[in-house]
Amino acid sequence: MLTDKKILITGVTGKAVLPIASRLAKCNEVWGLARFSNPADRQKISALGIKPCAADLAVGDFRDVPSDVDHLLHFAWLRGAADELESALKVNVEGAGLILHHCRHAKSALVTSSLAVYAAHADPLHLYRESDPIGPSATSNAATSPVSKAALEAMARFCSRAFALPIVIPRLNTVLGPHKAYHGKHVQAVLTGQQIVLPGDPNAHSPIHSDDMILQIEPLLEAAVVGGTTVNWGGDELVTSQQTLARVAARTGIAAKIVIEAKDGGAAGNASDAVLRRSITGPCTINFWSGFDRLLDEMVTGSRLT
Repeated sequence: MLTDKKILITGVTGKAVLPIASRLAKCNEVWGLARFSNPADRQKISALGIKPCAADLAVGDFRDVPSDVDHLLHFAWLRGAADELESALKVNVEGAGLILHHCRHAKSALVTSSLAVYAAHADPLHLYRESDPIGPSATSNAATSPVSKAALEAMARFCSRAFALPIVIPRLNTVLGPHKAYHGKHVQAVLTGQQIVLPGDPNAHSPIHSDDMILQIEPLLEAAVVGGTTVNWGGDELVTSQQTLARVAARTGIAAKIVIEAKDGGAAGNASDAVLRRSITGPCTINFWSGFDRLLDEMVTGSRLT
């Protein structure tokens, strides 16, 4: 894991990002960028040893943001509906270019993309490979994500070449661990009797635990090159939402209320090939089911178990 580095992390208040920033702050000087519209968020990250710096990526005013960092970890992202594409592009694409320019003298940068860039495949169990075509997709529940993520990758590659800045572009899969991430939302929905809408049956994913993400950041940064290294960032196992929801039912005695809503031209699955990533980071250290059971233990404490 990274140690004794000066690191800027954007989108630091995000549900999947805060655990990473918190862990890295234990042995690095970590600066966390967000808008901090809620003062409580600033206090929260300060208490974790992260130095807050407020900025709006769409504006590009980084006067309070350090530029002399060793590494930039860019996670910030604006999710939006189809009619918010212009705003999403301003934040997600133009904003990425502005923060990369601000940190252009860094040793390397990690710019987080998504599996949403891939053109939908007819096989719900297909493992998307880095060489697969990108294009219109519906792997994301945010309408602006496929377009924004593809444009983000192009912006990152341009900045890498323009500033001679080594960049790695990991295409993130589903994150396991945080209670407000994908699987935690499903657990909460089951416990509260809410419907869970899935794009297919089966609905496959390649989840990666946030603990493994933390361990893999350093080797991913070491794989950064001028021009950009693109790699899938998911776990080593394929699991389906139907399997995980059955596990929740077995533990709690509460059946999930699943609704299948296939999208025209959309992908029913979201699983990724891990060969290239394993060649860079090695295998994941956390088995999916042990990580998922840990999440269940945390979230159902005090709930009725069978």
